[in-house]
Amino acid sequence: MADKPKIGLFYGSSTGAGETAANIIKEEIESSGVATVDMIIVSAQSLKAMENYQYLIFGCSTWNIGELQDDWNLKFNELDIVNFKGRKVALFGNGDQYGYSNSFVDAIGIIGVKVAELGGELVGFWPKDGFEFEFSRGSVEDVIMGLPLDHDNQPNLTRQRCVDWTHWVMEQFGLPIPTPA
Repeated sequence: MADKPKIGLFYGSSTGAGETAANIIKEEIESSGVATVDMIIVSAQSLKAMENYQYLIFGCSTWNIGELQDDWNLKFNELDIVNFKGRKVALFGNGDQYGYSNSFVDAIGIIGVKVAELGGELVGFWPKDGFEFEFSRGSVEDVIMGLPLDHDNQPNLTRQRCVDWTHWVMEQFGLPIPTPA
């Protein structure tokens, strides 16, 4: 039997909200038996390691007014050395839709645009329904370029949003998670 596909989940977390979401996503994928997930703090090694994976998931919260979380901020320019061609990339991130309504989950857009420019195929777009914000660099028409989470104002929705999104992403990766009968 062939080895299961490995997914590289690169994330940054300053307060734990990003790590919490990353753990839910990893747990959902691995409990399905479809793939394994390597969780990597993005600032911990060379981003060239991203080339070890056909499937990538990036988690980055938005800080202050449209800024990347610290781990991603340190490594953002290093994305230029990664060959994203032929790789599928899904994004998730935390933001505060009320306190920072004009820059909600901007990090998803900042990283998403860069990855697309470098040849990566973005998957896992999510509807804006259920969120109230004025502007996001991650927003395209009626969707966001990844999974928006608001752990500050809607922590009770984080787990189910992560689970639902993970199933959607795995389908777009071509690795659908079997649904229980």
